Amino acid sequence: MSARNIIAILRGITPSDAASAAEALVTAGITTLEVPLNSPDPFGSIAAMSEAVGDRATVGAGTVLTTADVARVSEAGGTLVVSPDCNPEVIRATRAMGMQSWPGFYTPTEAFTALRSGATGLKLFPGALAGPSGLKAMRAVLPQGTLVYAVGGAGPDNFGAWLTAGADGFGIGTALYTPGLAVPEIAARAAQIVAAYDAARGAEE
Repeated sequence: MSARNIIAILRGITPSDAASAAEALVTAGITTLEVPLNSPDPFGSIAAMSEAVGDRATVGAGTVLTTADVARVSEAGGTLVVSPDCNPEVIRATRAMGMQSWPGFYTPTEAFTALRSGATGLKLFPGALAGPSGLKAMRAVLPQGTLVYAVGGAGPDNFGAWLTAGADGFGIGTALYTPGLAVPEIAARAAQIVAAYDAARGAEE
């Protein structure tokens, strides 16, 4: 199985837990890790994770709203910028620094604005509101090859429906991680998510 298109959203993680959590996730097969900037000392966590697994994983930040934050992500060793909104300035700054840009979108207008600004891929958020049917409708107009990850409302129970609708991957938050979770529990949750993802992908193929 090639790399899985799953972004682990580690909201609330602290630098002291970051390296061990990252190691557990990468070992389980999840190799894209996001620390939302509304976590405690997010840049410290990004630095710790980049040092621990940066050679085997893509590490970066979520909830990135400003170009100043983009620069700080880069300084911390991150190579991924995920946003809840579509801000052309943030997208362009991210790409100019050689990092991946994954802005949030909910409408075709936002999707095309993001793509014109150079986005690496798109984050359909909140996915629960659009649903697979909403994504399927938007897929009819999005350029061929546009990467779309469903975030919020996508998980093991409905991976298959999302994939059928045209999702390329997923952002997974509380199903994978909540603050204070022990490393063995993170590993167990990650294994379950990976198994469900692999099964859904296999069924699709």
